[in-house]
Amino acid sequence: MASSKVYLFDEIAKHNKTEDCWLIISGKVYDVTSFMDDHPGGGEVLLSSTGKDATNDFEDVGHSDDARGMMGKYVIGEVDVTTVPTKRLYVAPGLGGTSSKDDKSEFLIKILQLLVPLLILGLALAARTYTKKE
Repeated sequence: MASSKVYLFDEIAKHNKTEDCWLIISGKVYDVTSFMDDHPGGGEVLLSSTGKDATNDFEDVGHSDDARGMMGKYVIGEVDVTTVPTKRLYVAPGLGGTSSKDDKSEFLIKILQLLVPLLILGLALAARTYTKKE
């Protein structure tokens, strides 16, 4: 058995575009660029799995045996597992890194989404009550 090329995680993560898309699934590296247009779930699904170990994403979908059989032609090597981050927070494209500050902001936004409509309702009821008394 011929030894396959071993890639570092950072090198694989750079291939995160429609015209250059690599995935890590079960320790193997797949160049799925040519499959982007043919993927039943669409190319965006593949792009959302770049820059991380996509094994869970792949397994959660429940791919068919046919889909698993097709994978062989896209394998280009293996990932050096010591270079893969053990945990990676999802970062939407173009938003940069995340931090606990982002978590606090997200919580604040959710609270405001609840409180602002209640405040508007309260003001409307107060205005209605005030205008009826006159």
